Amino acid sequence: MPKHIAYGGDYNPEQWAEAVWQEDVQLMREAGVNLVTVGVFSWAKLQPSERRFDFGWLDRVLDLLHSNGIGVCLATATASPPPWLSIQYPEILPILADGVQLQAGARQHYSPSSRIYRKFAQRLVTRMARRYRKHPALVTWHINNEYGCHVPEGCHGPDSTLAFRDWLRAKYSTLDELNEAWGTAFWSQQYGRWEEVLTPRRAPYHSNPTQCLDFKRFTSDAFLALYRMELGILRRATPDIPVTTNFMGFFKPLDYRAWSPELDYISWDSYPDPGDEAAARHAAAAGHDLMRSLKPDRPFYLMEQATSYVNWRQVNLPKRPGLMRLHSLQSVARGGDGVLFFQWRQSKAGAEKFHSGMVPHVAIAKSRVFAEVRSLGAELKKLQGVTGSLVRNRVAIAFDWHAWWAVELESKPGRIDYAGWTNQLHRWFYQRNIGVDFVHPGSDLGCYNLVLAPALYLLSASDAANVEKHVAGGGTLLATYFSGIVNEREQVVTGGYPALLSKTLGLWVEEWVPYPEGRGNQVRFGGQRYRCDHWCDLLHLEGAKALATYAGDYFAGRVAVTQNKFGRGQAFYLGTRLDVSGLDRLLTLVGRAAGVQAVLPAPPNVEITLREGAAARYLFLLNHGDKSARISLQGLHGRELLENRKVAESLVVPPLDVRVIQLPKK
Repeated sequence: MPKHIAYGGDYNPEQWAEAVWQEDVQLMREAGVNLVTVGVFSWAKLQPSERRFDFGWLDRVLDLLHSNGIGVCLATATASPPPWLSIQYPEILPILADGVQLQAGARQHYSPSSRIYRKFAQRLVTRMARRYRKHPALVTWHINNEYGCHVPEGCHGPDSTLAFRDWLRAKYSTLDELNEAWGTAFWSQQYGRWEEVLTPRRAPYHSNPTQCLDFKRFTSDAFLALYRMELGILRRATPDIPVTTNFMGFFKPLDYRAWSPELDYISWDSYPDPGDEAAARHAAAAGHDLMRSLKPDRPFYLMEQATSYVNWRQVNLPKRPGLMRLHSLQSVARGGDGVLFFQWRQSKAGAEKFHSGMVPHVAIAKSRVFAEVRSLGAELKKLQGVTGSLVRNRVAIAFDWHAWWAVELESKPGRIDYAGWTNQLHRWFYQRNIGVDFVHPGSDLGCYNLVLAPALYLLSASDAANVEKHVAGGGTLLATYFSGIVNEREQVVTGGYPALLSKTLGLWVEEWVPYPEGRGNQVRFGGQRYRCDHWCDLLHLEGAKALATYAGDYFAGRVAVTQNKFGRGQAFYLGTRLDVSGLDRLLTLVGRAAGVQAVLPAPPNVEITLREGAAARYLFLLNHGDKSARISLQGLHGRELLENRKVAESLVVPPLDVRVIQLPKK
């Protein structure tokens, strides 16, 4: 990848007359753009009919960009099949669980298991790879676009049903094994022939949960198989050109952790709502952290964001002056080497014509947005030394897509918002500038002082053993209610919840009391009372000590929060949802016990991160507030890169502003 921060966005020249292209490249050079994504939605332009291709216009675009020093992230154009394909072959269209077939007219109107779609996509990508494999503008490949975004629950058509059966055969080998895994003795669901097995379609009542879970796994794998098909073509044609596709942060339908080994670098699209700036900056930070954690050994790219407003919310507020720059530099602060937008030139027609662009509808000379775009491009050039540096953290949240899918299936004691609960815990550390990674519970946890496991409902025996090993070796664990309840087959591990973690936690849970909205309780914790709601575990101690007890309801006096010494480490357990003050007390206690601390002390609304490179470290100070903030550097000395001056002792960061300090290698 380039040794500078990539800057640019989606470029859709096919929407404009060729006379506009010359103005585009002139403005790109003026703005400091060095990379544009071309061809994302151009299939109909590249292949006007089944037997005719037209690459001439794309040749001219790539030649023009290269002659102006602008690199190309070339998309494979497979995200939106052309009208002729769905008209001539309607079987490519996805079918929902209720039997409704989605039609063309938007985008992503294809079944991931469609053999015909796959054949035509393969043909298109093969031609593109052969044609442009040696083009000097080609910097990186972009496969498809936002997989699963508009067909998140997969397809239930004939091709998908056959593919699902094949997937199940590969997983279980025999029907007996499938029946055992799915627990089909319940409700007379035993299967005697593979032809009886269907995708989980609309049913009179709750569908088989393991069948639903496996279908979610299959759907993620089906989209991944499409990606791998295109990846194989590109690898053979251009083995030295990196390949990516754009993720979407906390996107439930696709197990991005399973996908990440197939990407040369992670890229993702971030669209936090500027209507609530505090929530927006945390949502973006959490998304950056999740995406960075998928490939922690290399920087990610922010592939899409908005310069100002989007078009798809009920109310689409613009970003006020300075916010676009702040959000962009936040992505760099949290480990990104690419700052790109959707899109370069704001469309004049179509569903996204009111989605902001780097070049807006108004005249450039009068545009606040373009002035900010141009200014940001100049600043990013000053941060060239940051590229390639990494973020290293000592806190991790165990986050597993399979646990997410399983815990939010039907027929649970209470509703748990897995991503929401995860983000609530992440927010506490974010507000205190303590860096957090997201890890799989079965991954290497040795570099972390503290691991948090929020509602890790589904947990395999091997992953539980890995968590136990982490604690026994000296690590600290905080697990929360409804963790370790079922195995990977969505079957309860009996013997007292959470059976696979009970020894590590020093307790077992007898039953749950999920509270409806508006009902709550209190806990006594360290001489204080705190509100709790949503969920109450009724647990028994088996080695752990009580830190807090319930103050009300029929289980008043029962234990709510615990701490257990295990091996050389310790495990905490939270059996309810505490209010803000109570959660602060617990996480402060847990953080101290684990020995984790902020990068630097900071006033409210100031975000501080640290990236580490081979020759230097880079300290980012971002002031999200409306008042200037003075930050003590705690004896650190370095050079502020954006203003090119030496700093020491302390410095003031104005509102909505950023300082980047290059420090010596530690």
